[in-house]
Amino acid sequence: MAQMKRVLVVDDHPVVRRGLRAMLESESWVSEVLEAATVADAVREAVAGQADVIAMDFALPDGDGIEATRRILAARPSCRIVMLTMSDDQDVVINALRAGAAGFVVKDDDPDVVIDALRTAGNGGVVLGPSVTASVLDGVGRAKELPAPFDRLTPREREIVGHLLSGEANAEIARHLTVSEKTIRNQLTAVFAKIGVTDRTQAVLRARDVGMPPAH
Repeated sequence: MAQMKRVLVVDDHPVVRRGLRAMLESESWVSEVLEAATVADAVREAVAGQADVIAMDFALPDGDGIEATRRILAARPSCRIVMLTMSDDQDVVINALRAGAAGFVVKDDDPDVVIDALRTAGNGGVVLGPSVTASVLDGVGRAKELPAPFDRLTPREREIVGHLLSGEANAEIARHLTVSEKTIRNQLTAVFAKIGVTDRTQAVLRARDVGMPPAH
């Protein structure tokens, strides 16, 4: 018989946690079900409870499931984590896979699909939803080819850096990406923080150093 698994359910909604717990406790492959509602609790429960499989919500009160995934896998690399998302947003999918998740499922999926995804991940498999197209997987591959700290950028953030490399001002980038100029300013602030610079000139110089291509 295959080894039974400890499963950790991470979600800030008690109804979701209890519902998943009730279903999992009836599964023959599950030895114990743990619960957590925050990133901090998830990390603590995953390590202290020696979780084997984790159902990880994306939006949490003190961070997100991708951050929690990174922290958990750094402390317990053998964990198998499946992201639970409200939608199949491609940035979320790519960043979850980059963080080491074994897959993702959408919360609107049939409960049996969620349970099957967790079982598959626990057995070493990878569970990818039907919307994970070749272009999404290509994005994961390209992200892994970038050196640190640029490998932390989301696909949209890398796109913005490409426009910086083309010499575009914020207003031009906003027009190309059909968002507001304020959104671009906010996203650039996040980019600068991730790559350790304080302005766009430094960002461009660092991006050139690692061989990032300009837009177009």
